[in-house]
Amino acid sequence: MLKQLTYLVPILFLGFGCAKKDFFQSSALVGPISEERNAKWDSARVVAGKHYQRGFLHTLVWGKHYRDVWAQPVTLPVFDINRMHGGLSPEKIGGGFQTTSLTLENEAGKQYALRSVDKDPRDILPKGLRKTVLANLLRDQTSAAHPYGAAVVSRLAGSARIPHSHPRFVYVPRNEKGLGKNSEDFRDKVFLLEEKYEGKAAITSYLGEAKDLVDSEKFLQKRFSEHSHLPDQLSFAKARLFDVLIGDWDRHEGQWQWAVYDTSHVTTYSPVPKDRDQAFFRFDDGLVPWLFSRSWAPLKKMKTFHATINSPKGYLQNARFIDARCLNEVTQEQWQQLAYQLQAQLTDSVLTASVSALPKEVYALTGETILQKLTSRRAQLPQLADQMYRLLSKQVLVAGTDEKEKFVVVRQANGDTRVLVSQIPDEDQVVPLLVYDRTFKKKDTNTITLYGLAGKDDFILTGEGRKGIKVNIYGGRGEDDVKDNSRVRGWSKKTRVYDTKQGVEVEKGKETKLKKSRHVKVHAFDREGL
Repeated sequence: MLKQLTYLVPILFLGFGCAKKDFFQSSALVGPISEERNAKWDSARVVAGKHYQRGFLHTLVWGKHYRDVWAQPVTLPVFDINRMHGGLSPEKIGGGFQTTSLTLENEAGKQYALRSVDKDPRDILPKGLRKTVLANLLRDQTSAAHPYGAAVVSRLAGSARIPHSHPRFVYVPRNEKGLGKNSEDFRDKVFLLEEKYEGKAAITSYLGEAKDLVDSEKFLQKRFSEHSHLPDQLSFAKARLFDVLIGDWDRHEGQWQWAVYDTSHVTTYSPVPKDRDQAFFRFDDGLVPWLFSRSWAPLKKMKTFHATINSPKGYLQNARFIDARCLNEVTQEQWQQLAYQLQAQLTDSVLTASVSALPKEVYALTGETILQKLTSRRAQLPQLADQMYRLLSKQVLVAGTDEKEKFVVVRQANGDTRVLVSQIPDEDQVVPLLVYDRTFKKKDTNTITLYGLAGKDDFILTGEGRKGIKVNIYGGRGEDDVKDNSRVRGWSKKTRVYDTKQGVEVEKGKETKLKKSRHVKVHAFDREGL
């Protein structure tokens, strides 16, 4: 920790200067607007961010990043609110700490997002630092993102059969008045216009028989309330492999929507990724970013898009909450199958055509490099899949729901452990629903943690082995029963039960260590990433 703080000192020292009020370019327009008679849209010659263009010393210290791309003039269509997508009307302002965003809607009720390509991340700083030079340094690092990368990602995702938006880069003219009271915030800038995959109105044939589109919060609420609501783990694993392929390190739970499908007795939630701002990220090419992105440093998660995929652990950091809850059943063999499937879908011709979606002037600057790196990273997908499997398999979380479940743990002679979870049926039901089944390998998994949540849950442990995986049991709210008849050779107890003093009945075995608490916080389980 002291070593990391040493590198923070010069940065904090710089914070005593003042932020530039005119940091951003005053206009994106660098040429006249073309009004060709036969063209579908007017076009304009624009730059996304010429303010990122800096001299040799600045780029040496803070990184070259994609500064040349941000400052490169390109020709983009002029935003026409009356004609694009059949005519649009403004609905509500949005965006997070960094992005200016506006929701638009056409007459059919389909919604689109108009999102700023450039960012202003100063609001993530404490208030006392937002007017210091640190704000400018933070703004300057936006240049590490590729401003036009979303166009490439859309083509790649389509070929990989991963749901995706269809972004269009547009210039909002300085006289735009159709965006209502927010028009002034959008004028004379470059934006990305794409459909929003949110709510039933966004469902098209592209999503098949989906009955709804929900955000991660709503999906997780259902997931942990009813045992028949489950994620499509294989589709999510494939999407996560794709994330690392394109170098998108920022895939937390807020970056996903979920298409809802009814399949026999189960409601399945299939992932729909959004916000591809960090694809092809180029960060570690300056002295300070290089230091801060080392494996021991505070920004290790900000992974640079290199030809070789180094340390996939950084790509999992922002997504560790959602990964733990939606990838806990995927086996090593399934990870490999998905890697080979992606390799087969993303052929050389697909990669070439996808990168060619960049504006031609931008392709001349970065196209060949991105193509070469994608080709190299594609070849590494099987190794990447194995690494992701091993990282996610060390500590595994298996949660039930607020309904009654039966957890069965079978210890095997070779040290592997099988975990099955099924509903405890009501009196009028005949066959219980099996909702989870995976055999964990002793060489890959150190700990399996079972959460019963609410309801009266049964935990049954059987089997015997010469070695075994530690199993933690949290009964949760409700009167739970634990029966441990398992046996593992050695001195260490491999079953640990945590609950309140009145919340569990335990039939202890030689492997059982019971830890009762007076505090209900032992029942705590993060359902929504809070």
